Amino acid sequence: MKEATAIFRKQVLDTRKNKTVLIQFVLFPIMTIVMSHAVKVDDMPEFFYLKLFSIMYMAMAPITSMSAIISEEKEKGTLRALMMSNVRPLSYLLGVGVYDFLACFIGTTAMSNFCGLDGGPWYKYLLVISSGLVISIVLGAAIGVLAKDQMSATSLSVPVMCLFTFLPMMAQFNDTIASVAKFFYTQQLYLALEDINNVKIGTEGLIITLVNALVIIGFFVVAFRKEGLTKE
Repeated sequence: MKEATAIFRKQVLDTRKNKTVLIQFVLFPIMTIVMSHAVKVDDMPEFFYLKLFSIMYMAMAPITSMSAIISEEKEKGTLRALMMSNVRPLSYLLGVGVYDFLACFIGTTAMSNFCGLDGGPWYKYLLVISSGLVISIVLGAAIGVLAKDQMSATSLSVPVMCLFTFLPMMAQFNDTIASVAKFFYTQQLYLALEDINNVKIGTEGLIITLVNALVIIGFFVVAFRKEGLTKE
């Protein structure tokens, strides 16, 4: 636990230096707040921008930031130095994962509060988004572990991030895409927030989300066993 705490503190201090990661944490919250207050359209569903951007943020920020952090420290040799200092790989991943989760959770909390969501629906909203953040963090970690350097991490993370991020948005306008998107956790969590004042996820949605989580965890385990954190 001490190792994970030390890694967490290190990441907090590194946030100001790593502008790419910092932008991922603040971009969608700012966009959501600005759009919700500046762009009003007749008959627009309540909390439209909050629902849409929350799902995009939930997928994009953790996948991109986790893969970027791990691949950067792998490329710079920081990970090898940490492992040689007897920092356990799982402690490192836990420290980075908790840092990533809290940064995204703060962004999620800010955007939902500024948009006026509160009470019981707010707590349920946070629960839904938090579950998605955890899944996305594991997926981002798997990509970071697989990547040899930052460039390869970007090459791997961008298509994956786009797939999970934009499917819920495109599914609103195309039934064929919707029939495919329903098998992804981001779409199921978006549907759970469809009526944000009565957040709920059905049995099918819960099963699909759990299966997604298990597949992604399996992907991470395979990636970790194959590459570890220091393999070049």
